[in-house]
Amino acid sequence: MELKIALAGNPNCGKTTLFNDLTGSNQYVGNWPGVTVEKKEGKLKGHKDVIIQDLPGIYSLSPYTLEEVVARSYLVSEKPDAILNIIDGTNVERNLYLTTQLVELGLPVVMAVNMMDLVRKNGDKIDVAKLSAALGCEVVEISALKGEGGIAAAEKAMAAAQAKKAGELPHVFTGSVEHAIAHIEESISGKVPNNFLRWYAIKIFERDSKVMETLHLDAELKAHLEEHIADCEAELDDDAESIITNQRYAYINGVVDKAVKKKAAKHSLSTSDKIDRVVTNRVAALPIFAAVMFLVYYIAIGPLGTFLTDWTNDVLGTAWLVDIPRGWLEGVGCAGWLTGLICDGILAGVGAVLGFVPQMLVLFLMLSILEDVGYMARVAFIMDRIFRKFGLSGKSFIPMLISSGCGVPGVMASRTIENERDRRMTIMTTCFVPCGAKMPIIGLFAGALFGGSGLVAVSAYFIGVAAIILSGIILKKTKGFSGDPAPFVMELPQYHTPSAKNVFHATWERGWSFIKRAGTVIVASSMILWFLQGFGFTETGFGAVEDNNSSLLAAIGGAVCGIFAPLGFGNWQSTVATVTGLIAKENVVATFGVLFHIGDGVAEDDVALWGAIAQHYTMLSAYSFMVFNLLCAPCFAAMGAIKREMNSAKWTAAAIGYMCGLAYLVSLMIYQFGGLITGEVSFGLGTVAAVLVLAFFIYMLFRKNKYDDNRLTVSAVHAAKVVTR
Repeated sequence: MELKIALAGNPNCGKTTLFNDLTGSNQYVGNWPGVTVEKKEGKLKGHKDVIIQDLPGIYSLSPYTLEEVVARSYLVSEKPDAILNIIDGTNVERNLYLTTQLVELGLPVVMAVNMMDLVRKNGDKIDVAKLSAALGCEVVEISALKGEGGIAAAEKAMAAAQAKKAGELPHVFTGSVEHAIAHIEESISGKVPNNFLRWYAIKIFERDSKVMETLHLDAELKAHLEEHIADCEAELDDDAESIITNQRYAYINGVVDKAVKKKAAKHSLSTSDKIDRVVTNRVAALPIFAAVMFLVYYIAIGPLGTFLTDWTNDVLGTAWLVDIPRGWLEGVGCAGWLTGLICDGILAGVGAVLGFVPQMLVLFLMLSILEDVGYMARVAFIMDRIFRKFGLSGKSFIPMLISSGCGVPGVMASRTIENERDRRMTIMTTCFVPCGAKMPIIGLFAGALFGGSGLVAVSAYFIGVAAIILSGIILKKTKGFSGDPAPFVMELPQYHTPSAKNVFHATWERGWSFIKRAGTVIVASSMILWFLQGFGFTETGFGAVEDNNSSLLAAIGGAVCGIFAPLGFGNWQSTVATVTGLIAKENVVATFGVLFHIGDGVAEDDVALWGAIAQHYTMLSAYSFMVFNLLCAPCFAAMGAIKREMNSAKWTAAAIGYMCGLAYLVSLMIYQFGGLITGEVSFGLGTVAAVLVLAFFIYMLFRKNKYDDNRLTVSAVHAAKVVTR
């Protein structure tokens, strides 16, 4: 018979490390139904009939974050056979807040006290027998990082699951609170499973809205229970939820006083605290962070990453994947169109996927090391103070920084953001940062029309950053991204030596996720564009064409290019270049080379191409085209990553639509207002549209946020109480 064991614990308690140790390669990664929260499960090593379910890191079983809702829905609805609760031994008091709620579920619970190697190193002592007696569950010591005690803890959980017996409930609540909860238990007996009776009663006392919705209690019973709750609130002069929180911590403080003995005096600083006094210092934090990120960026996107990418593209991608199969297919007399489909459509698409992998793996390796050490948590803390002013999370900075090299790993880095609204907003805005693939576009127009001025590139980055900031302000005032303010709650883990096993596992998992998900989008898109570029209607009918000017893509470009006329580039060549740029942004330059009959191997500094560009564009229309391609939908690889991280076709379409829409409106204003100044544009409908767009942006930026009443919500108060304990 299959057993299900749920791993539950706070963020940064070592839960993921333990999960990897227990399951090895027997893991299945997906998403919880209907949400973007990652779902991991795997089979316990040596036990094919034992499923380990890794729940999201949470601080409580309250309904205030998506992660909390997902975790408690699984525990209450799917009823695992046992819970393995991992707590951080260096911060027992904070972690026990979740433990007291888990044992109230009436499921078998085994508590694993992690990081015992650090506890001993600090000279502290934890009496697991006293913890066990106080909490009513078995307690074991482990060190997930060193691989000590994990399997034994899982086997204890297996034994508890097979025994199907929960421990004794701890006496957490006292006085009138306990009396009210006991009365609620009696009132709802028979309406909920007996083992969940205590948990439901406490949630009713807290007026948990989601629980009340599921129970469907009649109005008379609700009013009766409300009287008991209100009496407690009047007696203790506090709201019900705060009463529960305070009594939990009063109980936890008593347990910790008996079971945990700290060697160090309370006023002394740990090694981690001493490091944090430097790396999170108000003055030194940003320069240190800049230096660390420069080093990471230099290694991943600089010489090493560039060498690996170039080798993959030139040798593995072009030679092995395309040229060799092409020669073989042509040698056996394969039809030209089939050879093109296989080599230029399918295999070239596979090569495009592989071309992104080396830099991504190096970057993920660097970031995984920083995460495992504990530094990335500090980065989010440092940047949150700045980013929160613009409606973004401090954790949004890392994806945006990475996107300056490549949008694909930048989008994928957004998965470290727990709050769903913040994560979606980051995904929708992070590709505004000009990536390395967009630099040839900037270089082409800067050289052709601006005398190679470096100010063009500077302005491109400025526009990208401005688009992110303004988008954050505007989107936070919309229903989809507003609502309750998400308090910044983060446990700063102790610094420790990174585990090679954890680092390489995280790197491989992220890289393989991209190859599987984004790769399918890239290959399919490459095949479609190959067909559109290579086929069209000629004098003899429909068939393959030698000249792109006669292709279906050119025909489509000619049909729709009129919509770009108000932006200053209403010719079909610009439209086709923009579309081919969706495969990879550097394709824009090569496409211009082909369309202007200069050659497909042309570079952005080709003088002949500069001349052709200068004939078809003015300085203003060229700048408008450049801005549109910098802000609009990214390459197919990045779109595939967006689809993977959004886990929703609707939100993926919304993200891509928002990027394209913003790019269009910004380019419209640039060309229309700039044209009025230079005399290139006369006042007309396009100018009126640009004025209306500007007025709309100003209104959205400065209007009052009707979804924000400028006061802490219940969820923020609750989170603040949990954190400040």
